[in-house]
Amino acid sequence: MSIKRLEAEDVHILNHLQQDGRMTNQALSDAVGLSTSPCWRRVRNLEETGVIQGYGARLDRKQVGLGVLAFIRVKIDSHSEAEAEDFSQQVSALKEVVACYSIAGDADFLLQVVAPDLDSYADFAMSVVRRLPRIKEMQTTFVLKEIKAFNGFPLDCV
Repeated sequence: MSIKRLEAEDVHILNHLQQDGRMTNQALSDAVGLSTSPCWRRVRNLEETGVIQGYGARLDRKQVGLGVLAFIRVKIDSHSEAEAEDFSQQVSALKEVVACYSIAGDADFLLQVVAPDLDSYADFAMSVVRRLPRIKEMQTTFVLKEIKAFNGFPLDCV
């Protein structure tokens, strides 16, 4: 996979779209200082090359009834590629798991999970996650207060 080197105009476009994906091309071109046609072509190129993977609305999880946010660190008892892939596929199918990462350190995977309440989370953890293939150990960390939620990537770091 090649890494696309972003031009300054692309970074400006992406920063604005991360904040408001519903911007019109006219508003975006005004904000980044390009005329509408070159701005549209740049956005189109960013979409076609996969830099922009899609558009969506950011939701307040509590307002939609998902009061519990937790992270589950999972160790599996085998590290074969096939078994890790099987675990990954099964986790990807779970709607309560909003993100999953293969990690280095004393665990193999980190799952970000949402649930309406603690009882729902407990049911999910014990009847679904605990029964996934090859789980050796799992440990939950509950989020008490969300200090800074994901709100886009810091493009000034690249």
